[in-house]
Amino acid sequence: MTHVTLCRTPLALALALAALLVPAASATAAAGPRAGSSSTVAAPDRAVVAGLQRHAHPLRSTTPGGSGSDLAAFGAMTRGATVVGLGEASHGSKEVFTVKDRLFRYLVEREGFSALATEMSWSAAARLNTYVLTGEGDPQQIMREEFQDGYLLLNTEELLAMFRWMREHNRTSAHKVHVVGMDFSDAGPEQYERILTWAATHEPALVPELRRRYAALRALPGGVATRMAAHNAKPLAERKAIAEDAAAAYRLLAEADQQDPRVLEEAWIISQLATSYTFDIDDPAQAAAMGRQRDRVMAEIAVWWQRQTGDRVVVSAHDGHISYETVMPAYYPVTTGAALRELIGSKYVAVGTSLYEGDYRARTSADAEGVFSVGPAAPGSNEYTLDKVRYRDFYVDLRAAGHDPAVRDWLNTARPTFVIPGRYPNQPAPPLALGRAFDAVVHLHQVHASVLVPSVEAAPAR
Repeated sequence: MTHVTLCRTPLALALALAALLVPAASATAAAGPRAGSSSTVAAPDRAVVAGLQRHAHPLRSTTPGGSGSDLAAFGAMTRGATVVGLGEASHGSKEVFTVKDRLFRYLVEREGFSALATEMSWSAAARLNTYVLTGEGDPQQIMREEFQDGYLLLNTEELLAMFRWMREHNRTSAHKVHVVGMDFSDAGPEQYERILTWAATHEPALVPELRRRYAALRALPGGVATRMAAHNAKPLAERKAIAEDAAAAYRLLAEADQQDPRVLEEAWIISQLATSYTFDIDDPAQAAAMGRQRDRVMAEIAVWWQRQTGDRVVVSAHDGHISYETVMPAYYPVTTGAALRELIGSKYVAVGTSLYEGDYRARTSADAEGVFSVGPAAPGSNEYTLDKVRYRDFYVDLRAAGHDPAVRDWLNTARPTFVIPGRYPNQPAPPLALGRAFDAVVHLHQVHASVLVPSVEAAPAR
């Protein structure tokens, strides 16, 4: 049995979808039409392209900075939402992340968003959150230490630039922004120490039992990748006992006379972490249950943060998570997006990304990493039609475009769509109906591979 997540899967899962980054050329300015873009559209599709074009808004650029006037309509699309999902068709494409960075900055500066909840562990995000709030720590070192194993594709120059921008924003603005980790395949030692330190002050009688219940987890060897592998290598019965202990620790805190919401959340996440290592993915029902747990927990963490703080939250994750419909029902029967819609209704807005062609970084079956290519999109695919819109890069409100009957039928029909796994080899174009999966889509004509942060030295154990 192998413990898996969308970002850490065996080859059998990767061939379907393991979701979840080489220097790239600079982003191309996106304003203006592409000559002849509609001349090759088949007659039945011309009405669809015309309908999409009426609701499409060109992107001035896919890189952060500069005027945000071209994003005013995007702000209007998300107004009223407390949680906005920004998806990524690929975990490893530069422009996918730089355009998400640009959209995130706009939502912070113009729409009052205050948190970035993303596909990293809660404990990794806690370290980065300290950096963006206080300047304490080196973000490059934090990323090297935390983004290992299945999280390696997050260790990019694109995300480093986003975290540095968040720090600069917080340094001068009263409107602080936070980093929130929605994932839970790992918990660093500080997470246990925060719980025990709080208990020592407020509920000292609980400390001996908490230490006993967390002993096996805290004894796992240091280093994210080493710790995850060691946990996974334990016999199933032992992993189940660890999960029972973690659940018992959470109950102790939840039933205590004094409580702290943040401490309870950290203990609950540890309990979910331990539970996630108890599934046997060789059993199809267990594999589906594990995927259901992961996406549900990510949604609940985002909603917990929003309700606890009142922040408007951007959820940044793979398209396969933020969408309403799954492209891999056998392993991820209910997406994070579907869970968010269940939890908060129309207060959640899902924005997918789409690409016509380009490069992406992914991990191989041998756990190396490389750069691979996809596209150009084939006729009959969603991207092929989207790319006939006259703008090179653009965003479109699918809800508004769907009022046109011709567009509505196209949106509600499943077609091959680039939902590119974080593993290679893969099957990057499962069928998906865009109108049932997303409220809006950001379409990019061409992308390049993400740029990994240089590894100056081996990451020390934590």
